[in-house]
Amino acid sequence: MTRKTIAEGRQKKDNEIALVSMSGCCGGQPPSAETIPPDGIREQVELFYAQRALNSDSCCAEDYQEALYPAEMLSALPDDMANFSLGCGDPISMAELKSGENVLDLGSGGGLDCFLAAKMVGESGRVIGIDMTPEMLERARNSAQKLGFNNVEFRKGYLEELPVEDGGIDVIISNCVINLSPDKPQVFAEMYRALKPGGRISISDIVSKGKLPDNVKNDMAAWGACIAGALEMDEFIGGLQAAGFVDVYLTPRGNAETIIDQVPPNTLFSAGITARKP
Repeated sequence: MTRKTIAEGRQKKDNEIALVSMSGCCGGQPPSAETIPPDGIREQVELFYAQRALNSDSCCAEDYQEALYPAEMLSALPDDMANFSLGCGDPISMAELKSGENVLDLGSGGGLDCFLAAKMVGESGRVIGIDMTPEMLERARNSAQKLGFNNVEFRKGYLEELPVEDGGIDVIISNCVINLSPDKPQVFAEMYRALKPGGRISISDIVSKGKLPDNVKNDMAAWGACIAGALEMDEFIGGLQAAGFVDVYLTPRGNAETIIDQVPPNTLFSAGITARKP
């Protein structure tokens, strides 16, 4: 299926957007935001990820996941699943999942983090993946069936309107997806709503140290590259706290010796974010 076929088959009549590849961590160059109405950004992103799902295009090189996750964690999955990821970190290890826990993955994509989580929570636990792209959902569901996971399900939905009941989740994970949302306070509020009292979050995402210039924030290419939508790190922390979370911690991914003060100003970086609902 070609890019044109996908775009023609799924575009709304009043919002025609040609699917193009994106730059930065996810590759390519979409059009400037000036040529796309604000309500078209979500559709542009959805079309892009549909293409990724159909072509099995991961974010980076095949060995990129090995730099994010412990090798033994990935070895339990087939190569086509272990090597398909659009993430920027490892929210699974940070989450310290326990047997029997209910886990919610925001922007579950092809399902990699869901499958890793499912092994940790066991048959007595449950994992729900949320994604807005039908092609990603189909890929994830097919993979879950092949793997024989009975404790994983995938639901269509948006981060700003999570299709889950109040207070039923022990742990929320997400991997380089919250930066794509145009309404992050609503995402944080939905996360808080979905968690049980005492529930926790484990997030990998792109954040910035220092404000991004307006020309970057308004550039659709930068949105697709996980840049324009990145929150400044203090905004991310403050947004979670405003939603009601406590014990909020944000740490650069990688060298354990790295501290925030050593990150240069006006820099984008992959961070691990954890917090708890009181």
